[in-house]
Amino acid sequence: MEAAAVTLQLDKQGFWQRHETHFCHVIPFEGANLDKEALDFLGVDPFHPFRFAVSEAEGLETLFKPIRKAVKTHKCSRAILVGHNPSFDLSFIKAACYRTKVKSPFHRFSTFDTATLSGLAFKQTVLAKGVRAAGFDWDNNEAHSAIYDAERTADLFCAVVNLWDKFFNKSD
Repeated sequence: MEAAAVTLQLDKQGFWQRHETHFCHVIPFEGANLDKEALDFLGVDPFHPFRFAVSEAEGLETLFKPIRKAVKTHKCSRAILVGHNPSFDLSFIKAACYRTKVKSPFHRFSTFDTATLSGLAFKQTVLAKGVRAAGFDWDNNEAHSAIYDAERTADLFCAVVNLWDKFFNKSD
């Protein structure tokens, strides 16, 4: 398994942008349902020694540490997960947290869904099409890696929020 998280920040002009990307390979938990066809499609061997995979608990802590720091810095009580169809991601995180007893920094049920937001802003609900419509490049060879998809999703989210601010929060 791969896991990635991207934190966001405001630039000097007040526009949202990617801040940091955090990543790790995770050893599949015992009893995990590993779909051979999906692994073959992605070209992933989850047990290859050069992946330098860590335990699920260590992986969660690696990704949650910078998120907790951002939550504290911005005086929030919880982070909001941004994802493309994030209910899948949130359910994955909840299950992993349950298995490992690691506390999640994310709100239990609130998310921002870039499929919905991109559909509203750009009339595109497919990640690749939404990213392109927002003015970013899309590389099919990089797609489906945790880092690439997380960074493109973050870019898409920022584009939608920045577009919203541009049109609806004008100071006259």
